[in-house]
Amino acid sequence: MSNIETALQMIDAANAADPTLEDGKPAALLYGERMSVEAARLFPDASDVLRIAARGQHVERWLLKRAEFPEGKEGYHAWRREQGRRHGARVAGIMADAGYSAEDQARVGVLLRKEGIKRDPEVQALEDIICFVFIRWYFADFAAKRSAEDLQGIVEKTARKMSAEARARVLAEFDLPLDLAAAFTP
Repeated sequence: MSNIETALQMIDAANAADPTLEDGKPAALLYGERMSVEAARLFPDASDVLRIAARGQHVERWLLKRAEFPEGKEGYHAWRREQGRRHGARVAGIMADAGYSAEDQARVGVLLRKEGIKRDPEVQALEDIICFVFIRWYFADFAAKRSAEDLQGIVEKTARKMSAEARARVLAEFDLPLDLAAAFTP
């Protein structure tokens, strides 16, 4: 078995323990699979590090509860930063066990902590993959629970995080209402 196959299987094994089920599967496992599908579709020549980062984006996410952090925007951002740190460390450990170099282990942490978004092409690629997975698989349910005003703001924030190429692809691939599609136009 190759290093990448070993790493992906180890991530899947970790995520298979997620107690939350979605479509009959552990939610983190399903999310990782969806991330891999979008990564392969959007970036067919992606490095092993990007492919592993995509699969491990939410590795064992359920272990750190949002409720352990203060309410509000600051608490949410602190929780997200700690998740990124934890995911980076966990995936780096998996990569070490799969035979990857210390350099690759450090690099996956950079991607999962999103250091250099808009400046680092691989960090940006991971963010684009994340946004596509959100739009394709989670947006409809998410939108149903939000006011039109809140939803517009969230869509605008999502679009701002994406590369120009990814925003153009969203417009080509998804049939969004005009008010939401406007957030993705240049």
